[in-house]
Amino acid sequence: MAGGNFFHRVISYVVNEVVVNGLANSPAFQRFAVRTSKRIEDLSIKAAQTKQELTEQVKDLSRNFEDFKKQ
Repeated sequence: MAGGNFFHRVISYVVNEVVVNGLANSPAFQRFAVRTSKRIEDLSIKAAQTKQELTEQVKDLSRNFEDFKKQ
């Protein structure tokens, strides 16, 4: 049983090394990684802007509601 586990770990290590080295040296994968990183960064910025806009809208709505209640 232990021999099978060792064999599995060796094969897993070798495959992992081949895949990692293959992707690290692949211009196509590098372009994909850069584009994906840029898109995620853009989405994060957009999400922060949307959050800020929604916060301001809620504050305005709250102020308007308070003003309405005072009338």
